[in-house]
Amino acid sequence: QVQLVESGGGLVQPGGSLRLSCAASGTVFRFNTMGWYRQAPGKERELVARINSSRSTTYADSVKGRFTISRDNAKNTVLLQMNSLKPEDTAVYYCALDSFSLRYWGQGTQVTVSS
Repeated sequence: QVQLVESGGGLVQPGGSLRLSCAASGTVFRFNTMGWYRQAPGKERELVARINSSRSTTYADSVKGRFTISRDNAKNTVLLQMNSLKPEDTAVYYCALDSFSLRYWGQGTQVTVSS
């Protein structure tokens, strides 16, 4: 079993920055993919960014050039640096870990971009 704990959400003005952090604990195997998804009210959950154990990354087109995902394999943590935030980035952000065809989810953290 894997547990994911997120932190770092909050309220920020347009153009501002936030950094989300997610720590995995439990039975975490070395080879996995960690990522961030988000869900805005009335919309489906969507991929924001993900990174595998080799640090290969994938980003949604809407966040390319503004968000950066990184990970610390030794600490089983993944970070999402979000810059130039826009009101449309407002959502609940979820950390996810994929391992052996299973996906584990964190509890989610709210990000609100508003003036």
